[in-house]
Amino acid sequence: MQLQFIGCGDAFGSGGRNNTCFHVTGEAVNFLIDCGASSLPALKRAGVSREAIHLILITHFHGDHFAGLPFFLLDAQFSRRTRPLVIAGPQGLEMRLTQVMEALFENSSKTKQKFELSLVALSPDQTRAFGGVTVTPFPVVHGESGGPFLGYRIEAEGRVIAYSADTEWTNTLIPLARDADLFIAEAYTYEKAVKNHLSLKALEAHLQEIRPKRLLLTHMSDDMLARLDALTHAAAHDGLTVEL
Repeated sequence: MQLQFIGCGDAFGSGGRNNTCFHVTGEAVNFLIDCGASSLPALKRAGVSREAIHLILITHFHGDHFAGLPFFLLDAQFSRRTRPLVIAGPQGLEMRLTQVMEALFENSSKTKQKFELSLVALSPDQTRAFGGVTVTPFPVVHGESGGPFLGYRIEAEGRVIAYSADTEWTNTLIPLARDADLFIAEAYTYEKAVKNHLSLKALEAHLQEIRPKRLLLTHMSDDMLARLDALTHAAAHDGLTVEL
């Protein structure tokens, strides 16, 4: 199984990076974690078959994690997709998707897809299975608008991927990522406290409790990107592929 960072940037494209979108593939799984606004062109540049993707997991409804869905769905419609697609995310997913579809492409939410589309609302601490992918959502802390906010512990093909999503430090990150094969953690700043976001220093204070087998930092601002050469932890970049 492997994970490719289609996009790992923050909301403002710091460093010229794409919005958040991770592509996970294995013998029997093919899914996305988040689908930010720039995801469709980034997927195409990476040569990813969108038809093969059977599941998209959304952590929250901010545009850099969610606003790629209208483009993805219209592309699927016009390219005559036939494979069923599941989109799973926080409570309110159906309403939020309708809103963003209408905001970007009027009447697009009323068009019936030629493929089966299922929207599944996830609740914290309630594990759901989607074929070979098992997802346990955890509540995280990222403000009041654009939520609910979820981080995910994902099990597939004998591996565990944990993703903090966007959040300030919260103790739910410990069970979310404990002993995970891969923990993808926001590190928006190096040590500066920014409300609703995670600094590297705040994360480091708890790594001995989390004990991830592998850690990759993501969603970094210019503050972090300027320090990449001095970091003691691995950092994601667009196009990076990780074998699991």
